[in-house]
Amino acid sequence: MFVEFHVIQSFVPSNLNRDDNNYPKSCEFGGVRRARISSQCTKWAVRKSVPFKETIKVTTGTRTRRFMELFKPRLVAAGKSEQEAETAIKAFTTVYAGLDPKNSEFSSVLVFLSDEDIEAMVKAILGNWEVILESVQSTEGKFPKKALQKAPGLKKALADILKQTKGRTSAPGIALFGRMLADNPEFGMDAACQVAHAISTHAVEVEYDYFTAVDDLQEKDEPGAGMINVTSFNSACYYRYACLDWEQLRINLRKQGLAETDVDLARATVDGFMRALVEVVPTGMRNRFAQNNQPNFVLTIVRDGGPAWSLANAFEKPVYAGHEQTGLVGPSVQRLDRYWDALCRAYGDETVRLVSFFALDPDLADQVRCLRSKPENEAQSLKAWREAVLSVLPEESAV
Repeated sequence: MFVEFHVIQSFVPSNLNRDDNNYPKSCEFGGVRRARISSQCTKWAVRKSVPFKETIKVTTGTRTRRFMELFKPRLVAAGKSEQEAETAIKAFTTVYAGLDPKNSEFSSVLVFLSDEDIEAMVKAILGNWEVILESVQSTEGKFPKKALQKAPGLKKALADILKQTKGRTSAPGIALFGRMLADNPEFGMDAACQVAHAISTHAVEVEYDYFTAVDDLQEKDEPGAGMINVTSFNSACYYRYACLDWEQLRINLRKQGLAETDVDLARATVDGFMRALVEVVPTGMRNRFAQNNQPNFVLTIVRDGGPAWSLANAFEKPVYAGHEQTGLVGPSVQRLDRYWDALCRAYGDETVRLVSFFALDPDLADQVRCLRSKPENEAQSLKAWREAVLSVLPEESAV
């Protein structure tokens, strides 16, 4: 079962997601330049959002390189000395994710961990304590990666952790967005949710704001400003798309040592994801632009199997406001509606279990004639939209 989300959202002048030059991110699509919001930006915003956390009511997962800060207090609390704890942590970090050569308190890469992962790691380190310390003694207090990877104590620690954590997590953030660990790929997890880069439905050019700031203590007759600078920005109507694999989510969301899915948590994860998707706004330069604009239109498709359908190609030909100055939201929603209908006519909709949409503006009704051909497709509120989706998700585990 796949749950697909399609969102049309218009933003005021803003710089939602910056590149390395502080310009709004962009890309070329359909032969013209489009505004863009990266998928990483969206996923981070969802995972850290209040709506997501309030709905799932559990820890979403911790992504960090600060292994010393993460494990040292726990090992010291277990009665180990600070010096030995530091040695054991560095040795473990070396074989698990790689030790940062510039800062031995950090891992070389970010690692995404649930509370149960952390607990299993602490238990494995403590359970192989003496052998791990002996391994470091044999390398003269240094942390050579190849040598420590062959050390029996560290190999057993990794095996103990893998036995408890492989292929399952209780952290919805990890279950949704997955994780990858190059040094130990067996600790990776396939993401249950694909998130596309949001793109504008129309052509966009970067604009610039030349601004000055006044020095409050500057004399009235003293020329010049306290500061002069330039900020880049754009304004765009975005198409946002995400696809959630319900079966993969259920497989991922198993607590350590359990074979069955926590279905209540899986359903809450979907609900929390939907809330965050429509309530959370990227925070880039928010104090300068106050881009607190909510989605204008949301559409969800639930299907049993079959290929997933992004509707991005509805906008391969860029939308424009036209001579009547109809804005960009209405034409974008109309394009979405017509393209969805074209796909259904071409490929069939036999696998579609649910179609549910919500339009913020009643004036959009004329733009969704295909979707509104079945009155039950239209939700009267965002709450009703979420409830419609949850109503078709299984309430019992099939994993």
